[in-house]
Amino acid sequence: MTDSKTIAKINLLHPKLRVEALAIYSKICQELSKDSFCRFTHTLRTFEEQNALYSQGRKTDGPIVTNAKGGSSYHNYGLAIDIVLIKNNAAIYDTKIDLDGDGKSDWIEVVNIFKQHGWEWGGDWKFSDTPHFQKTFGHSIKALSDLHSKKKVDKDNYVII
Repeated sequence: MTDSKTIAKINLLHPKLRVEALAIYSKICQELSKDSFCRFTHTLRTFEEQNALYSQGRKTDGPIVTNAKGGSSYHNYGLAIDIVLIKNNAAIYDTKIDLDGDGKSDWIEVVNIFKQHGWEWGGDWKFSDTPHFQKTFGHSIKALSDLHSKKKVDKDNYVII
């Protein structure tokens, strides 16, 4: 099942990732059952949106959901994707669930597709972030921030990498 919200999120990614992300999404759609699907919930996040998320649980109501301030997340440069599996309009973050009954975790099937394309998975980190994937082209947050500060950006404000 193709999800229009996911396609819209793919179109917000850094231009260097859009075609690849669409190919990844197509493979994911083929892999999952017709009863469930994967949604890309977050891709590009502005510095302002990132700061608002960072304030949550610190200065505003709600739980803390990020430790990254604006400019300190790969989302801020369009180089990261957060996902969720959906079945019957319910968000599923259980990484072990097998919704299509093929004997394999649907979440891990998605992870493996991203990894086949060289993406890093937040579930492999010490501070696990299982919905998160990123492809940085070897650029650190500091390097991307420096490029952004020096206005080394394209006409749509994506850093030139």
